[in-house]
Amino acid sequence: MTKELYSNGKLLLTGEYAILDSAKGFALPTKFGQYLKLSQNTSDTLDWVSLDERNQVWFKGKFSKSSLTTIHSTDEAIAKRLAQLLSEARNLNPSFLSNTTDFNLVETKLTFPRDWGLGSSSTLIANLANWAGIDPYQLLSATFGGSGYDIACASHDQPIIYQKSSEGVHIQEVTYRPAFSDQLFFVHLNQKKNSRDAIRTYRSLNTDKTDFISKINSITQEIINCTKLSEFEYLLNTHEQLISETLKIPTVKKALFSDYNGTIKSLGAWGGDFILATGHPDAMNYFERKGFTTILPYAKMIL
Repeated sequence: MTKELYSNGKLLLTGEYAILDSAKGFALPTKFGQYLKLSQNTSDTLDWVSLDERNQVWFKGKFSKSSLTTIHSTDEAIAKRLAQLLSEARNLNPSFLSNTTDFNLVETKLTFPRDWGLGSSSTLIANLANWAGIDPYQLLSATFGGSGYDIACASHDQPIIYQKSSEGVHIQEVTYRPAFSDQLFFVHLNQKKNSRDAIRTYRSLNTDKTDFISKINSITQEIINCTKLSEFEYLLNTHEQLISETLKIPTVKKALFSDYNGTIKSLGAWGGDFILATGHPDAMNYFERKGFTTILPYAKMIL
């Protein structure tokens, strides 16, 4: 018997950082994601193998099904994280992996490079929660933390407005097909940003964020409703400036691409992963000349 699960990757167009303080974020599920395939053998251990987008093994581990501790692995740090996830999943569902008839062969497969920052962790958490029959937001809270918008993207096949408050999570699916999508491109910055470190930095800011969050909410709604590229670019620039002033760090355009003619928007944690760039397809030669050669048009990235 086998079972296969799948979760979408994610990009956050608006609300980065502010989404941690109940701001509305506009999140885009991607065409890239992660599979989790389950099967059985006669072993009393849990055998785990992780494949990248080229079907190359990047992690292997063996875990005790009874204690969910690592027996051996190819990477101690990753094994420790997996053991934590499995243990917290059992805390939320005590019957998880408690029977001899349970799945004990696990194969994960990413459909995007690990350094792209599209949600290798969030897609794993979503798949694992699905397998264990538990709430993925509870599993996230008990392990990696964060706003949870990436968990929402994992199970939604169209863009969403995501908001987390003291009352819980609110998700609204949005029909979003901008007429100017052929002038939107996702450019990878050739480095991975640790979102947990970025969250800690934002949390350390000792400022009143009421007005900041209100402005982010307004921009989020206006971006969803706007129909012209010029208006879209103005809103992105305004959003970038707000985040820049709050974090007290320069925008990515000012720091790296000050002579680019189009608009550039950071996505998610500032300083790594993807940016959104507006412009004619020929304008993407600008980034290639600077060594940023991973460039995906909107239609190839977003569901």
